[in-house]
Amino acid sequence: MSRAALLWCLALGAVLALVTTLPFLYAFERQGADMRFTGSLLAVEDGNSYIAKMRAGAEGEWLFRSPFTAVPQAGMPAFLFYILLGKLAQGPGMHVQLVALLHAARVLAIFLVVWATYRFAARFLAEERWRRWATIVSVAGGGLGWLVIAAGRTELLGTQPLELYSPETFGFLALLTFPHLLLARALLLLGLDAYLEAGRESHAASRASVWLALLVLTQPLSLAAAVAAIGMHQLLGIARRVTRREGRPVEWGRVRPALVALALPAALAAGYTLILRTDPFVRSWASQNILISPHPIHYALAYGILLPAAMPAAWRALADPLPDRLLLAGWAAVLPLLAYAPTVIQRRLPEGGWVALAILAALGLSQLGVAPQRSWRLALGVAGASLISSALLLAGSFLAATSGASPAYRSAGEVAAFEWLDAQPGDPSVVLTAYATGNALPAWANARVVIGHGPESAGLATLRPRVEAFFRGSGAGAGAAGLLSEYGVDYVFTGPAERALGFDESRVPETLVPVYTQGGYTIYGVGPSPSAARGTQSTLAILSPAAGLRAGWLR
Repeated sequence: MSRAALLWCLALGAVLALVTTLPFLYAFERQGADMRFTGSLLAVEDGNSYIAKMRAGAEGEWLFRSPFTAVPQAGMPAFLFYILLGKLAQGPGMHVQLVALLHAARVLAIFLVVWATYRFAARFLAEERWRRWATIVSVAGGGLGWLVIAAGRTELLGTQPLELYSPETFGFLALLTFPHLLLARALLLLGLDAYLEAGRESHAASRASVWLALLVLTQPLSLAAAVAAIGMHQLLGIARRVTRREGRPVEWGRVRPALVALALPAALAAGYTLILRTDPFVRSWASQNILISPHPIHYALAYGILLPAAMPAAWRALADPLPDRLLLAGWAAVLPLLAYAPTVIQRRLPEGGWVALAILAALGLSQLGVAPQRSWRLALGVAGASLISSALLLAGSFLAATSGASPAYRSAGEVAAFEWLDAQPGDPSVVLTAYATGNALPAWANARVVIGHGPESAGLATLRPRVEAFFRGSGAGAGAAGLLSEYGVDYVFTGPAERALGFDESRVPETLVPVYTQGGYTIYGVGPSPSAARGTQSTLAILSPAAGLRAGWLR
């Protein structure tokens, strides 16, 4: 990469980092004596879960054990990025440190993904301006989902536009949310770039294997995109050699880079699959990690802005003397199969396909056969329309920061109660809360909750009604006592969310002893201690093998 190209990448990264960080800085500025900022403005529920994983790392953990469930867990090598990141925090003000680290990592990942995207685009595009166009559209662009919003609607066929919730479909949403998504995109592109370089450099395939292994450790599901892109590249290469009768269709020298590139990540993926088959908690988690793709019209809106230019370029790539472009054509062709594969993690699988389409669109627009200035003006129009959805997402972030409301903010009284729990000595306590409270608590305290996160709260569909019934009955009754005993609950947390479920302090049984009362929040200690009941067979019953292996590896 030339010095000028590197400086341009740094400049674009700086602009994107500044623009996407401003809403968070404003949110930090708005917090005061009565409210505290969670650190997330979009996808707050997942944001709290990543902060909780960082907190576990800060507390000395090296393996992932979800704090959003009270069931026994062996621990597994997952979410290492956040666990390692959390180890940089220590001492007082832990939550603020973790949020700052999260956003510092997000900013650094923005620079990395811009560089990796430009580097990948440069392999296919000779002109500098088209490389830059493809990079900007890839990292900051979106589809035509904004037309749904312009029509005065928030949903189409029961689903929001993909730009608003699917970072794997585009890219800009990841810039506003979580660094591991950006890191995974960069590793995917670096791995594919090294794979394509293997025909020219002896060690490139090994380098690709390392990049893709790091991808598995960062975001395992993204390996499907790499396998699909490399697999289609090989298949199209074989088909072209057959049609042209260029010697043997399958040659070791051509297949070897693919096998080497996928060897190490495949071994890691096999390890995760083994854990999935043998760990009851992971099976339960996988069965709840449902990410179904929306109606095909949403993908038509998402990719329709690029397809008119990308499809002719993909067709020409089949006859292009440069075999690298076959990867783009094959990757684009397999995107519908990935999006609607027979699995409940469909929406994760088209990861990075937007980049392939953006580069193909740049090729298509640059080869229109009209005056260069005319094709460039058309390209600017496409890029402008592509940026509208991203502008709406940015505006939505500012609105969330301005609102000062839950879930992006939590009551200062609630946070003080969380911090009291965090200060209790001994092993992490098990706390019974309403779902919304349980989602935030592990981000502020070294504690476990019974429910609080969609995929990570084992047996959520069964447990949530039981928890709500507990608060509706104010902790009284045989069913309530059974719930506390079954999950080894140490504390019952009550505040506005729990009172909204019907909790009434005047009906609390004597077995619940107030140990903290302040600012509208009360924490009850559970007595006698049910700790001996932890890990009982009744708890494990919700993690039966029938929980299923449908969902894939990790969220």
